[in-house]
Amino acid sequence: MMRALWSAASGMKGQQTNMDVIAHNIANVNTYGGKKVRAEFQDLIYQNIRDAGAASGADSQYPTGMQIGLGTRVAATNRLFTQGALQSTENPTDIGIQGEGFFRITMPDGTTAYTRDGSFKLDSQKRLVTTDGYPLADGITIDENAPNDSITISGDGRVSCTPAGGTQQEVGQIQLARFVNPSGLTAIGKNLFIVSEASGNAIEGNPGEDGAGTLTQGTLEMSNVQIVEEMVNMIISQRAYESNSKAVTTSDSMLEIANGLKR
Repeated sequence: MMRALWSAASGMKGQQTNMDVIAHNIANVNTYGGKKVRAEFQDLIYQNIRDAGAASGADSQYPTGMQIGLGTRVAATNRLFTQGALQSTENPTDIGIQGEGFFRITMPDGTTAYTRDGSFKLDSQKRLVTTDGYPLADGITIDENAPNDSITISGDGRVSCTPAGGTQQEVGQIQLARFVNPSGLTAIGKNLFIVSEASGNAIEGNPGEDGAGTLTQGTLEMSNVQIVEEMVNMIISQRAYESNSKAVTTSDSMLEIANGLKR
């Protein structure tokens, strides 16, 4: 009887974590470059009452074993880097990535972080920077005499601008970073990721080359979270939590009956 209580309790704990993940997805439905996170479950160790193939007689054996499961646990939270929809903004410093790859961002401590959020701005030095003021690692600086609407970013990452009264000039090249296992990247908030042992080192290159995606100026990649899917997942998680709670109360009722037995 106690096994049922603990198994159901593990199911309730797992669904609490699952609901946390679902709530995080819904909260980031409008996050630029946001990626859905999925909770993944594993069953716990089993209590072996009898092994399959054990002798049942002199010349016979049991075709199946007897195992009793002890519940579940959340084994991982996997981030799914599927492509999000590109939304047109007509802002010349907004850049969407169509395909694989991450923008490289220089952090205040000199390290490099990675993002799919292409909502870049111009700082006081006319550098392309993130919303938090972190510059692109490519060091893109626009000519101070060039109006913002003259900025041109090609699909292969070449950045050009046209100074007032001058001719168009190329001011830099945006490169993208790819990873063997992007799901292994470590999220640090602010739409940024850093390398981990699981992700492998960054594979850098120009957009459109060696499997890297291409850039689209004047667009932003939206979150790949589908709100309808998350609502369905929320209902499933709620019902699973409710069912596990029923198993707890049912086990408790059975214990109460056993405690109430009299000779």
